[in-house]
Parts: sequence; structure tokens; C-alpha cells
Amino acid sequence: MYDFLERLGIKEVNSGACGKEFIENPGGGKLVSYNPTTGEPIATVMMASAEDYEAVLADAQEAFKTWRMMPAPRRGELVRLLGNALREYKDDLGALVTLEMGKILPEGLGEVQEMIDICDFAVGQSRMMYGQTMHSERPMHRMYEQWHPLGVIGIISAFNFPVAVWAWNAMLAAICGDVMLWKPSSKAPLCGVAVQNIINPILKDFGVSGIMGLTIGRGKEVGERMINDRRVALISATGSIPMGRRVAEAVGKRLGKHILELGGNNAIIVAEDADLEMATRGIVFGSVGTAGQRCTSTRRILMVKEVAKDLTERLVKAYKQVPIGDPLKETTLMGPLVDQAAVDQMMDALEQVKKEGGEIVYGGGLYKDGPAGHFVMPTLVKARGDMKIVQDETFAPILYLIEVDDLEEAMQVHNDVTQGLSSAIFTRNLLNAENFLSHAGSDCGIANVNIGTSGAEIGGAFGGEKDTGGGRESGSDSWKAYMRRQTNTINWSTELPLAQGIKFGDK
Repeated sequence: MYDFLERLGIKEVNSGACGKEFIENPGGGKLVSYNPTTGEPIATVMMASAEDYEAVLADAQEAFKTWRMMPAPRRGELVRLLGNALREYKDDLGALVTLEMGKILPEGLGEVQEMIDICDFAVGQSRMMYGQTMHSERPMHRMYEQWHPLGVIGIISAFNFPVAVWAWNAMLAAICGDVMLWKPSSKAPLCGVAVQNIINPILKDFGVSGIMGLTIGRGKEVGERMINDRRVALISATGSIPMGRRVAEAVGKRLGKHILELGGNNAIIVAEDADLEMATRGIVFGSVGTAGQRCTSTRRILMVKEVAKDLTERLVKAYKQVPIGDPLKETTLMGPLVDQAAVDQMMDALEQVKKEGGEIVYGGGLYKDGPAGHFVMPTLVKARGDMKIVQDETFAPILYLIEVDDLEEAMQVHNDVTQGLSSAIFTRNLLNAENFLSHAGSDCGIANVNIGTSGAEIGGAFGGEKDTGGGRESGSDSWKAYMRRQTNTINWSTELPLAQGIKFGDK
């Protein structure tokens, strides 16, 4: 039905396990991928079993022995080639992301562009993995630090960014000399298969098959095995807060390392001096984009009372103009939720809104004028900051409008949630902006001024605090998480002085 599936190597039935090469008949059972726009099946994936997991891991461990010794700039050359391949397949892979996950086509293409961008970033970083030198207190001693590869990196990605999150981790881990074991979301498995189809020929030509493996499988069969596996040095997991707690518990028990990218309950403060037209645009994209299924989606608007009425009217008008429908069509701005469970979760949240005294200003139900998929109306709710439902993250296009007396109250309400991913303020006052960015301001890992909460660039470290997990991926010095630090001291004298002036023996 879709030509791009054939070009990406997607067949009617696909293997979901790949080490040095795809395992022909994985034993983990069938997984059918459905189109959230129509509810129709796209293709089937044969999932990895425990035995398949072991085979893929064995390939990764064997490949690590030679990959870790390859010079980092040479590893960067492989990443450059992978980036070129992603450029070649950008249109097709972006279309698959849209087909399988449901985000609109510009967002699907944008996600693949993120993969390309992190490749470019990692290529440069491969020549800049610096360590420091330190002055020793002992004469004729030199001290410095260096960074070594960790080993096998387990990557658990979520459905909402089915390819970009893998690239954020895999490309940095690759230049660091690590090898990867990827468990994609079972809600978007074909994206994982397609990426593996794209990269396998390049890995083979480079002589490093096995450094980027794939294990699509059930959580109990593959996920639990991975997070409890001492041979997996680092787990990078993106998903819900409950999932993150389970990963942290399992990995912490074995004293392993983890990067957690979990939920967000992201708020935008709108000051009395804000440019309301700009704020409206930022709010609508942040709340409606990806049908509210980004971890950085805007969930709460904290608006001072002077602008509350005007801003609410602007948002209602904008929401009424959002075209909903087939995400592959150019005119669509909001596609479906990923599955029926997501729809049910949104409807349950809106029932809770009513019980707690919230007022639905716009939306609040299913969208019935489009295809027979998982479509809902983007919804505006007048709410209070202390409502229990507002404290939780509902992964859907629900936006809570909360009126506050002043910016001090806005800041208090802003930080009074357990999540801490992304945040923003719209203001034309320098003092307001700097206060928001100060130690007493936003407690999130991302804080913006006059832009929304979503749309982070790969050049900065991505992640959040509190229940968001504290992990950092992508830019800045996030590469350090994929390596182990080593401090070295070299004595180039003929004596053996001890540190802290300690004397031992006759001398």
C-alpha cells in the first residue's frame, strides 16, 4: 500500500532480533503493528526470545573487543556514514514514523532530522573527548584523567520518538567506543526494523557488524532481562515514571548505571507584559503537537489574571482552527493518539477533571469527523493548580489553564509538581526572565524564555529533574555518561614520595 515500506525493507513479516545479522526466526512470538489513523494492521514483527537476546548480546560483546580499540575519530567516520544514509532515507523513514506512531508528517521528518543532526554533532565530538590534566603535589609526577568505553549500552526507547531517542544515545555511545542493544517500543516496532535495515549494510562494509543490535520483545522476556543483566553496563530508558522507577530499582540493585528520561508536567508562565500572539503560537504547538504525546508537551498554563481572559479566548479560537485527521496529509496539524489505551486514559482524566470541579472550555471528547482511528479533540480545561489530576501527566492533548494573582504565585505553582522536565515563560521584562532562570526560578532541566516547552535542539543536554529521572542525553557533555572516567598518575622520578607528605619506613 505504501511504497516507502518496501524501500525501507519492511516485509509482511519481519525479524525483530538482529546482532551481526537478522535472526531468521526469532522465538518470542508475533507482534502486529497497527496504523493508529485507521486501526488497520501494517505488518508483523517476530519478537526476540530469551535465547535470541543472548545471541544478540553475544555478538555485541564480541564486537566490543575490536570496536573499543578503534580510534575515536575513526568511529566518528562510521557515524558520518550513518548520517549520510539517514539523509538518503529521510523521507521514507519520516513517513514510517508518521504511519506507525501517528505524528504529522512534518514532525516525522523532523524526528529523522534530529537523527541526522546528532550524527553531525557526534562526528565533531569524536575528536573532542577531552580529559583534564592536574598538578600533582608530589615532585616529578604527572596526573591526568582519561575516558574509556563502558561496554554494552542498553537503549529502551518510547513510542512517541521511535527513532530519534535511539540515535541520541547510539551515536554518542558509538563514538565513545560502546556497543548497543536496542529495545524499541512495542507500539512502534517497524521503525526499529527499518533503522536496522538502513544501518546494517554500512556496519558490514565498515567491518563492525554487531555493534548496534536490535531486540524487539516483551518487557518480561527482553526488557526485564536487559535491566537486570550485569553485562549491560548502562541502561538508557525513556518512558513513564513507573517504568523509570522499575529500571532504577533493577539497575541500582546491581550497582549499574542508568540514564532516565521520564515524564514531564510542563508549564508555561504568561506574564502581564507577554506578547500574547507569540505566546498563543508557542502554547498551541507545545500542547497540540504530536497530539500531546511528547514528554515536553505543554500541560499547564499559569497566566496572571490581567491576561487570563484574553489569552483564554485566543487559545479557544486557535484550537477551533486545528485541522485533525490523517497525519500523512499536508494540511493536518494533529493526528491520532497512538492506541485505544491512550484514548481511554484521556477520557478517564477528563472524568476526573469534572469530579474535581474543573471546567472544560473546549474539546473534551472524541473526534468523529475523520478516519476511524484513535482521534480525540484537543482540550482546554480551566483548572486549579492543586487539583490532583493536574499533578499527574496525562499523555494526551489536555491543557490546564490556571489563573494566578502574580508571578510569585505562578512560580510556586509551577514548581509544585513532582516532575521537572521542561518549562517556559513569556515576558518582555528582563527582570522576570532572569528571575525565572535563577536559582529561585524554574526547577526543571530545561527552562526557556519566549519559546514553548517543546522542540529542544540536540546541541544542549536534554533531560529533567525530580521524577523526570535526572538523566541527560544528546548535546553538551552528555557523552561522558557513556564512558568511565579514569585518573592516572605517572611517576617519572627515581624516588617514591607519598601523597599528603606521609613518611613510611626509614625515608
